[in-house]
Amino acid sequence: MKTIKLTLVLCLFSVFAFANISTQEKDALVAIYNATQGDNWTQSWDLNADVTAWQGLTIKDNKVVAIDLSFNNLVGSLPEQLGDLINLESLNLFRNRITGAIPSTIGNLKRLKVLNIAFNKLEGKLPETIGEIENLVTLELFMNNIGGKLPASIGKLSKLEKLEMFSNSLSGSIPYQIGDLKNLKEIYLSSNDFTGKIPSTIKNLSNLEKLSLFDNKLFGAIPASLGNLAKLEELILSDNLLYGNVPSELAKLTKIKVLMLNNNQIKGDFASLQENLPQGIQFEFRNLDERKNTALATNDD
Repeated sequence: MKTIKLTLVLCLFSVFAFANISTQEKDALVAIYNATQGDNWTQSWDLNADVTAWQGLTIKDNKVVAIDLSFNNLVGSLPEQLGDLINLESLNLFRNRITGAIPSTIGNLKRLKVLNIAFNKLEGKLPETIGEIENLVTLELFMNNIGGKLPASIGKLSKLEKLEMFSNSLSGSIPYQIGDLKNLKEIYLSSNDFTGKIPSTIKNLSNLEKLSLFDNKLFGAIPASLGNLAKLEELILSDNLLYGNVPSELAKLTKIKVLMLNNNQIKGDFASLQENLPQGIQFEFRNLDERKNTALATNDD
């Protein structure tokens, strides 16, 4: 009888000790391994071992729900099979040497909340299918060489709170659909090649706290409606081709801490604006051709 009980205990231990993920998911993981020179990863996988022993995976209920292979020397392109990891909620591939384009199958990851492939060597265009990741909260793709336009489909990411794509090669206009992202708190699109005007639809982003668009080729006037973004703490529009008068409505930004408008062709009564801004704000508005260093003005007494 004791032998039978011991056998049952050992069987139960085996069930809980080893994950029985689907063949589809395991094949997708192996495809990532092979496509990014897994043998040379900083922390490699033993493909003959159970997947529970594979570094960087989180498995729940026999499903792969998170992958963290940041700082792990992944070299190569992401395979199409990435889209077969349909239970993923978080994918972190930060600071590797991943090249090529993000596969269009990324749109299959309907449960994904966090996507971080920042600080790699990604190229190509951001796929339209990015807009199909309906639960995405954080999108971090900064410090790559992603080109083309920011897809209009990004406006379908209704749960998105952070959009971080600075230091890429994105071009064209910032899509007006960005104004549909009512939960957005942070937008970082600086150091790209965006042209056109700042979308007026940004006025709809009532939860926005940080808007960074510096070092692009944006032109036209600063939308006065930005002054209605009551939660805005940082507005950085430096080093563009903006012109016209500085909107007096910016004085309504009672939570603003950083306001940088320098190196544009903006005119107006900056002194009056400064007087009406919160105490201690970092306010830069003068151009390099007017002063060797950009102006740093505070209204501390």
